[in-house]
Amino acid sequence: MAADRCRHTKGVDLDRHQVSVLLDSNFLFIPLKFGVDIFEELRRVLGENTRCLVTLPILEELDLVGQGAKPGFLKEIGFARKMADKCEVFKDSLRGGETVDQSLVRVAIEQGFNVATNDSELRKTLKKEGVSVVFLRQRAFLELEGSIR
Repeated sequence: MAADRCRHTKGVDLDRHQVSVLLDSNFLFIPLKFGVDIFEELRRVLGENTRCLVTLPILEELDLVGQGAKPGFLKEIGFARKMADKCEVFKDSLRGGETVDQSLVRVAIEQGFNVATNDSELRKTLKKEGVSVVFLRQRAFLELEGSIR
């Protein structure tokens, strides 16, 4: 079973090759909601030399969602922000009429990044564009869809 979770990594030295992965905002809630250590799991799936990134629009989205939120959800937003603080910030901004998801797709394509998300529509779009996606499987572990970029 463990071998199945690491599909599409054949021929890649996971400990030497630096792998960059953009984290979507919903992905940052996984540790709180499901008790999965996303950083440890990302290293397991993508290798020890994994570089976790968030974009400025993702951080802005978290801040925007937090405005006027109920106290319980504010706590969750605060937790997601702490997870985001453990990542490098990729300085990018939305382009004319672009959504946060569209910017994530654009940056992933332009920079050759993998993306970590649980958004099914975003996953479909990324897959169609040839971008590899890491997602939560069975509420217990992360899995890679596609090949490591």
